[in-house]
Amino acid sequence: MTIRPEVTPFVIAVAVLFSLLAVFMLWKGVPGQKTAGVCGIPAFVCIAYLLFFFRDPERIPPGGNDLIIAAADGTVAAITDIHEDKYLHADCVRISIFLSLFDVHVNRAPITGQSTFLGYFPGKHLFTFQEKSSEVNQHNKILIENPKTRCLVCQIVGPVCRRVVYWMDHDRSVAVAKGDRIGMMKFGSRLDLYFPKSEVDVIVKKGEVVRAGETVIARVRKISSETTGTVQK
Repeated sequence: MTIRPEVTPFVIAVAVLFSLLAVFMLWKGVPGQKTAGVCGIPAFVCIAYLLFFFRDPERIPPGGNDLIIAAADGTVAAITDIHEDKYLHADCVRISIFLSLFDVHVNRAPITGQSTFLGYFPGKHLFTFQEKSSEVNQHNKILIENPKTRCLVCQIVGPVCRRVVYWMDHDRSVAVAKGDRIGMMKFGSRLDLYFPKSEVDVIVKKGEVVRAGETVIARVRKISSETTGTVQK
């Protein structure tokens, strides 16, 4: 199991904090055995959780160019019809995935295409089960496009999550394959995926548990050509 290197400063912070606490307790005359228990056990638990949280397991995306996969681990909190008029300019379906503090927080590309970082948008820290958190909370926006469809990815900060990270180049579009790691959401949050409604058929259901890079959540719709009578795939 791979552990993300981003865990390092958090582990150091925990170690330093409990080391200082131990020094203070010893200075106050607290017996060494009690100090070790008070400081050592919580430090061990905290560091073990951090390593667990920053885990980055390998995932093998399913084959099929028409399959769209989950970009985050978690539970499908909502599937909503919405008009997105800023980036996709279309009637869309929004699939919202809620991440708990025990889910893998590495995000992956739901489709193959060109990935463009649209920006970081400051805002509030509402609970991410609230509908309005999609737009008013702090978030990153990423657009992934290919000839068949487009996906607007929103990494949304919640009351616990303090930072969302997009690892790809922020200044230019880059090619990504379905299932590639694209970023991380630190300490629980929500990820929204917007697709033009006319281009996809949603497979996943509200309440389902999904795994980034593996679970199929939608399928690119096959559109019949009016001019040739063929099917565009």
